[in-house]
Amino acid sequence: MYAITARAETEFASKYLQQLCKHFAHKVPSTYDETSGKVEFPMGDCTMQATDGVLTVTCHSEETDGVTQMGQIIDKHLERFAWKEKVELTWADAETVVQEA
Repeated sequence: MYAITARAETEFASKYLQQLCKHFAHKVPSTYDETSGKVEFPMGDCTMQATDGVLTVTCHSEETDGVTQMGQIIDKHLERFAWKEKVELTWADAETVVQEA
């Protein structure tokens, strides 16, 4: 399994988390509250955390292309939702995640 993680500093972390999850819920399973969310894309899962001033997004997939694709989807939508603030996620390189049995 592969994972990528990104962070964005914004005072509206909770707002953007909820907005992203609510938007994706129209097409794929999505659960969220004010501080955490999970979106189940066809290529893998994406979790989000909102803390004081920081939005953290982690994408997991069986394929490196899956995490890359999810990252691009999140970037595109966050750019639209946060256009006034110009929030940008800073993604770390994909890493292999060992799953425990």
